[in-house]
Amino acid sequence: MPHLTRRRALTTAVEFSVPAVLVFAWWLSGELGMTSFYFPALSAIWDRFMETWFSERFFADVMPTLSAILLGYAFSVVLGVAAGVVLARLPRLERLIAPLLEFFRAMPGAAIVPILIVIIGVGMEMKVFLVVFSAIWTVLLNTLDGVKAIEPTVRDTGRSYRLSGPTALLFVTLPAASPQIVAGMRVALSQCIILIIISEMVVSSSGIGNFISQAEGAFDMTALWSGILVMAFIGFFLNKLFHLFEYRVLAWHRGLHGRTHA
Repeated sequence: MPHLTRRRALTTAVEFSVPAVLVFAWWLSGELGMTSFYFPALSAIWDRFMETWFSERFFADVMPTLSAILLGYAFSVVLGVAAGVVLARLPRLERLIAPLLEFFRAMPGAAIVPILIVIIGVGMEMKVFLVVFSAIWTVLLNTLDGVKAIEPTVRDTGRSYRLSGPTALLFVTLPAASPQIVAGMRVALSQCIILIIISEMVVSSSGIGNFISQAEGAFDMTALWSGILVMAFIGFFLNKLFHLFEYRVLAWHRGLHGRTHA
C-alpha cells in the first residue's frame, strides 16, 4: 500500500511538472521584458483574469457556458446509453441503421450551426442541441459495442439467478459494459467543451466563447488570454471530476485486470 501511495504521488508530480515549467518560463520571460503584443506578460494576464472573472462577469459568461456544457453532456450520456442498449438488444434494427449512425458521427457539429440558428435560434437551446447532436454518437456506439461484447457466461449468470429485465440491466449489463461506456463518456466530455466554445464564438450574446470573440475583435490580448485561461481551468476541473468518477465506477475492472495479470 505505501508503494502504491508513493507511486501515485510520483505520477502526480510528473503530471504537474511540465505545466509548472512552462508557466514559470512564461512568467520569467515577462519579468525579463521578453514579451510581445500577442504574448503579454503572464503577470498582466493574471491581473486581468482576477479583475474580469472574480466579478459579475463570472455569472454573465461562465455560468451560461458551464450550464450548457453540463446540460448537453447529461442529455448525451442518458440518451446515448439508452439508445445503445436498445440497439444491442435489437440486432436487426442495429444493422439497418448502422450506416446512418456512422454518417452522423462523422458529421462535424460546427457544420450544422447555421441550420440550428435558423430553426432554433441563438439561445441556450441551440447550444445544448448542438452538443447533444455531436456528442451522443460517441456514447451510443461505445455503449452498443460494450453491450454486444459482454461474454455469454456473464449473461448466463444473470439468467441463472432469474433476474428481471430492469434488474439484469442495472446489475449485469451496464456494469459489464461500463469500461467501454465510460470511454465514450470521456471522449464526449471533450467534445461538449469544444462545441460549446465554438457555438458561442460563432453566435451568442453571452458565454466564454462570446467573451473571447469580442476580445479578439478589440485586439485586447490580455482579455483574450484571460478567457482562454478560464476555459482551460474549467476543462481541467471537469476532466479531474470525470477521472474521480471513472476511478470509482471502474474500480472492479482494475481489480479484475490486476488479478488476471498477477
